[in-house]
Amino acid sequence: MASSTSSDGPGPADFFHAQRAAFRDTLARFAGRPDLLDRMWMQAFSSFEHNVEVETEGMPQLACHKGCGTCCQLQVVATMPEVLMVARYVRAMAGGFGRVGVDLRGRLAGAGPAEEPAHPMALGRECPFLAEGLCVIYPVRPMACRGHASFDKEACVSALCGGAEDVPVSGAHRAVRGLVQSALQSALHDAGLPWGVYDLVGALRLALAHADGEAAFRAGEDFMMPAAADRAVRADMGAAFVRLGLA
Repeated sequence: MASSTSSDGPGPADFFHAQRAAFRDTLARFAGRPDLLDRMWMQAFSSFEHNVEVETEGMPQLACHKGCGTCCQLQVVATMPEVLMVARYVRAMAGGFGRVGVDLRGRLAGAGPAEEPAHPMALGRECPFLAEGLCVIYPVRPMACRGHASFDKEACVSALCGGAEDVPVSGAHRAVRGLVQSALQSALHDAGLPWGVYDLVGALRLALAHADGEAAFRAGEDFMMPAAADRAVRADMGAAFVRLGLA
């Protein structure tokens, strides 16, 4: 389904258009079906993982490892399909985590409001899903989390404390994440479905409070708009997607 963005293969524009066409096909084939969300989620994440593996071949080893939650003070934004998958996971796993003392809903309710940080690594609060250094929603973490990977843990810690300004992150992870997410957003836009990005914490609160957020998404209802993280640029993005569709 996906193609490489490496120098000896199709370029970023070709990759974007191929991804967009694949997402549009999936949206057309599964429109209105209860498994639409699953199809979109699996397609986006499998494409990201496959292409990151291709693009990072031969690169230095990442400093990221299990138990390191240094970057989990970044504001995380996600598309509606990603937020809804996290909401589904929280509902399904709340009981099990509760039995070991991790109150997922309580953590989410207690998280402070999202604010634009002065520095990317200085949000001022931990992700509510970080427990003892571990991400408790790791299997369904958004692409923003998957696409942030560092080569230097000490630089991450320094940035978190207001020190280092430049953290050596993986450009390949960031580029693939950006292309896959933009292609997904463009395809959702073309299908008349909510296509923006939302603050994960605020959007999750809305999703968990909604009687049937997945059905609302399939019906094109943008009920997460109060948590939108792209309001200032949404009109320009929509116009850009239209131009890309005519290319």
